[in-house]
Amino acid sequence: MPSHTLFVCKSCSFSTTQRDYMGERGGKHLLSKLLELHPQWSLKSEFIIAEVECLSACKRPCAVALTAPNKTNLMFGDLPPLESAADILNLCEKYHASTNGIVQRNERPEVLQKGILARIPPPIE
Repeated sequence: MPSHTLFVCKSCSFSTTQRDYMGERGGKHLLSKLLELHPQWSLKSEFIIAEVECLSACKRPCAVALTAPNKTNLMFGDLPPLESAADILNLCEKYHASTNGIVQRNERPEVLQKGILARIPPPIE
């Protein structure tokens, strides 16, 4: 059973200046790219890729979030929907390997070094 989740906002605009591209939101394009790569991905059994209606990062599209038990939750925005899927999966690999969910900025793929929107600690037990 997967222990980690990658949430992808399907409602995100294509960019801050363009709502749709080829009739679809940017979030749907990003989700499609991720789902295309998922079957061949080495961690496919460890991650659920889940679409969500909205991550409330509308001014910073496209947005994704990572979560796992006992790990800090991470949320990123400003992701180009057609080019960033492989980099997001690379970040997921680093997140999976971390013991606490923290992936240092210099360890993240370049497209994910700037767009961090939130770092939410795990619940206190």
